[in-house]
Amino acid sequence: MSHDHDDRPQLTAAQAEAALNPPPGRNGGDLVVETLQGLGATTVFGLPGQHALGMFDALRRSSLSYIGLRVENNAGFAADAYGRITGEVAPLLLSTGPGALTSLAALQEAAAASAPVLAISSQIPTAGLGGGRHGYLHELRDQKASFRDIVKSVHTVRTASQVPSAIAAAWESALTAPHGPVWVEIPQDVLLAETTLPVVSALDATPRELYPRPELTVAAAHLLSKAERPAIIAGGGVVRSDAAGKLRALAEKIDAPVVTTFGGKGAFPWEHPLSLRSWLEDRYTTDFLESADVLLVVGSGLGELSSNYHTFAPRGRVIQIEADAGKLESNHPALGIHSDAREALSDLLDTVEPREDGTAAERVRELLEKVHGRIAAQDLTLEQQVLASVREALPDTSPSFWDMTILAYWAWSAFDARHPNTMHSAQGAGGLGYGFPAAIGAAAADRTRPVLAVSGDGGAMYSIAELATARQYDLPVTWLIVDDGGYGILREYMTGAFGEATATELARPDFVALAESFGVPAVRTTPETLAADLGKALAASGPSVVVLPALLKMFEPTHL
Repeated sequence: MSHDHDDRPQLTAAQAEAALNPPPGRNGGDLVVETLQGLGATTVFGLPGQHALGMFDALRRSSLSYIGLRVENNAGFAADAYGRITGEVAPLLLSTGPGALTSLAALQEAAAASAPVLAISSQIPTAGLGGGRHGYLHELRDQKASFRDIVKSVHTVRTASQVPSAIAAAWESALTAPHGPVWVEIPQDVLLAETTLPVVSALDATPRELYPRPELTVAAAHLLSKAERPAIIAGGGVVRSDAAGKLRALAEKIDAPVVTTFGGKGAFPWEHPLSLRSWLEDRYTTDFLESADVLLVVGSGLGELSSNYHTFAPRGRVIQIEADAGKLESNHPALGIHSDAREALSDLLDTVEPREDGTAAERVRELLEKVHGRIAAQDLTLEQQVLASVREALPDTSPSFWDMTILAYWAWSAFDARHPNTMHSAQGAGGLGYGFPAAIGAAAADRTRPVLAVSGDGGAMYSIAELATARQYDLPVTWLIVDDGGYGILREYMTGAFGEATATELARPDFVALAESFGVPAVRTTPETLAADLGKALAASGPSVVVLPALLKMFEPTHL
């Protein structure tokens, strides 16, 4: 393809001189950080290692802000949260072999939650690549093979000239709907070698928008306009595409009740007359959604948790809007619309005919009464009191990050996330240890508001080292640890299935004394004083820990 002369960059004499005579002392690592800066990155996460030192040395010659965590998996969780909160790419710098592999569980969560994480790992020297058994430190036969099944795309660099293009391609992949983690690996010798390449300038890696096909919009609008009992399931895609306003306008235009998935918390106002809230693990809600003659599913694949453990069997027509083509009709036959949620909702809003249903709000109210009646019959006052105290203490616009713990399972269904993109958990992949390092990543993205992390004592032990990180960077993170002496949800599962629990009981430290040994103020609270203690901790600057000794129970499942 030829270019007209006018298309070529017109350099000033000074720019030409700078390009031909770049500053001395730069290496392949400088090309990495210059590319990240040129793409618009401001903050990077990571943990150094021997093969990656070229990248980390280059950081001091850059304007990038670096947040170093103590475990690579936690660095991945922090990058995941930064990507969720900002909608921007979160660079994650890692070393080879064990350092790289330790991030795998975090990258699985980023993939499941569509978080745009750009993992850049070192590799053994170029001479050792190709699967030979040379015995280099950290050597794997094929390092990228360990990541290919998890990340969206893999990008391999073999020479300095390839660095900017590989990182730009990965950046674009991470931000193409659906967002997700990507992998770049660069050999140690390429990172360390001095380079005379010009300083990397601004790059454009803007992904193309994903629009719905017009004939699908027309068909969906016709179905919704003529429906007698439409309903909407709003998933994480609504939050990620910043489409909560479009969703509300559409629901009100066609008078359709809305339930949000656990990943879609905050996508629809909790107290709205059409809000079914998030009681997806409830048979009354499942029945309600099954009875819809047209069900619009936006930004959800209707996976295990969103389908009441695959007991959901819709009887009406399903319309599914989903940016991940692989999730279209993956669980239920549907009119599948491959599109970003915001674009599809916008087009539907313009196309659909208004409809009025005098019974919708009343049917929603009756459903919620049934759900709350079911919970009220189970003697779960403590659990509801604790969750209400967290809601009372947490500022409306503050983000919260929940580990895989009983209180989080309650929060999925019963917590009012008062703004979109403020409540996040590890429910995508379901691994332990997410809450606190994720909160660190969110606090690094915005230091102006406090961030809450919620863990059980089992999950907390995955992340204790990051108390040092929170202290070192003086981040406004409050960590609520619910201490019940073990893996509480597994204790319940095993007792229910086998009559008794095995391998669920845990020795644990004095969390208050342990936090204080890191220089992080901590307090032991009670259910009665939780709201006040948590509110005080969130209002204070810097990190803090609140420990609640309590044995919480789950509400009875309805899918068994």
